[in-house]
Amino acid sequence: MAKQPKRVQKWTGDRMAAHAVEEAVKLVKANANAKFDETVEIAVNLGVDPRHADQQVRGVVSLPSGTGRDVRVAVIAKDAKAAEAEAAGADIVGAEELVERIQGGFMDFDRVIATPDMMALVGRLGKVLGPRGLMPNPRVGTVTPNVGQAVKDAKGGAIEFRTEKTGIIHAGIGKASFTDDQLLANVKALVDALNKAKPSGAKGTYIKKISLSSTMGPGFKVDASSVGATA
Repeated sequence: MAKQPKRVQKWTGDRMAAHAVEEAVKLVKANANAKFDETVEIAVNLGVDPRHADQQVRGVVSLPSGTGRDVRVAVIAKDAKAAEAEAAGADIVGAEELVERIQGGFMDFDRVIATPDMMALVGRLGKVLGPRGLMPNPRVGTVTPNVGQAVKDAKGGAIEFRTEKTGIIHAGIGKASFTDDQLLANVKALVDALNKAKPSGAKGTYIKKISLSSTMGPGFKVDASSVGATA
């Protein structure tokens, strides 16, 4: 059997038990021993089948403590709305020319926001942005006439969430350098948003499992009831 790396040998904590969220956060931070500021990630297993339209879970939530990362925002808009996006701090702003750049392979951004009048153009990008989860969508506030506020939200800690094929939500909810309280606030904000987004077609237990981990660290199970998860 291969010898485990020293970093792995230093891991502590019971990975089989379900911990109160406060304890899980402490364990994740204690085991984030990489040489960089690791991202703290959450995985939430929902009792839904995303193949059915009435069981899809998707939305956006503003994390009160932010994400700890610089989000690069591209805005597809023109004229006054383009100026509004630039003033709000958007990294890339454009209309037809930006769409053409993206079609040509330009992907130097983390979020795409568009004004409603640009959707005829944006529709061309479905095959490029869709698989990456970047396609603008009014349901999550990335198609909006209020581009200035959307840019500020994206820069300030708003994240999108959506169920994967297996019914799991994955999201980064901060950095290992965050305080316990900052990470707890972000975890609870996301779980609250998931509770509010519970689809009508969900049957049985809605939030089944929650786990927290860091980029290079082990995962720890979270007692769902300790974060106000609904059944």
